[in-house]
Amino acid sequence: MEYRKLSVDEAEQFWSLMNQLDYETKYMLYEPGERAKNLSIIESVIRESVEGKDFLLVAETDHKLIGYISAQKGNLNRIAHSAYVVVGILKDYRGKGIGTEFFKRLNVWAEENKVVRLELTVICKNEAAKHLYTKSGFEIEGIKRKAVCVDGEYLDEYYMAKVR
Repeated sequence: MEYRKLSVDEAEQFWSLMNQLDYETKYMLYEPGERAKNLSIIESVIRESVEGKDFLLVAETDHKLIGYISAQKGNLNRIAHSAYVVVGILKDYRGKGIGTEFFKRLNVWAEENKVVRLELTVICKNEAAKHLYTKSGFEIEGIKRKAVCVDGEYLDEYYMAKVR
């Protein structure tokens, strides 16, 4: 297993990973087939992490991207100390410590970049993710009622944060 940053020329592979995650889980934001293939936006996201503003790390095995974690810092001065976190791991690789390793490395980046607040949302039914986040030091701050609609069912999300 290798954990590494992406290069801008890997935008299409990164899009493919995110697109596959959309088909594998109902807990990501995009529905299957909904994610536009706009490589210039993805290249910009990768560039922001390469240049050090944001955090983006992938897990790879046998030359295949199998998961990622990203954290985007606030753009305004009053929220520059915080970052919004998104994580996705292909289903065949969940439960193998990848998420735990992702959050360990995210914590190092946060400390080095003076990020004192990491935040995310998670569908309340997603017990596995909630367990990972809690284990990584995140706490539930509130509930966003009927935050998403999946297969015609409105689902609540937890607001979670880790403040250091």
